[in-house]
Amino acid sequence: MTAAQKAKAEADAVKVIARNKKARHDYHIEDTYEAGLALMGTEVKALRMGRASLNEAWVELWRGEAWLQGAMIPEYLNGSWTNHTPKRKRKLLLHKRELAKLARGVAAKGYTVIPLELYFVRGRAKVQIALAHGKHEWDKRQALKEAQDKRETARALAERNRR
Repeated sequence: MTAAQKAKAEADAVKVIARNKKARHDYHIEDTYEAGLALMGTEVKALRMGRASLNEAWVELWRGEAWLQGAMIPEYLNGSWTNHTPKRKRKLLLHKRELAKLARGVAAKGYTVIPLELYFVRGRAKVQIALAHGKHEWDKRQALKEAQDKRETARALAERNRR
């Protein structure tokens, strides 16, 4: 692989900035979408430094547009008076048909749109969002039990294969 090919591969690689770890624990994920973000310059610089949090974030559909609310992108340290507000709402860039699908999904009882990941692809900030519905407490316990059983099975097989 030449140096130019390596540089292109690095540029095309997905660089994850923030993950919403609790989302897959608290929700059943139905569909996922990749959306662009309308950001200010200082927000992009803060994201390139790897500073963001999606822990308390949600997506709101309003007047045919999708907005990311509650996402924390701290102020850029070297910014001036033009710095952004850390928890401002940010517009998500989606196709009309994707917005229509999300709107139909949210109209169904119990469904919501949540952000899963914030990342860079080819130098552009993207957010992965999902149409999801909340899990009950027993669903969460069941999922934890299944994951634990899976780990124990893998551990037993690994132990058996060592002998």
